[in-house]
Amino acid sequence: MRLFECGTLVPGCSWHTRAAEGAEIVRRAVEHLRTAHGEEIIRENMIENIKARIRDEAAAA
Repeated sequence: MRLFECGTLVPGCSWHTRAAEGAEIVRRAVEHLRTAHGEEIIRENMIENIKARIRDEAAAA
């Protein structure tokens, strides 16, 4: 499983998600940024920042 923790991108946010595929994590993270953080435009550099912060869950433990 892969893991993304929003707090690595938005300090203070405790939201996180797990999925087998990085693409699914990116989709969920973008939706979270829109609904929880009010981001209306998700630029390519934001997608790259999300991808850079996805890690294997075993390494996170």
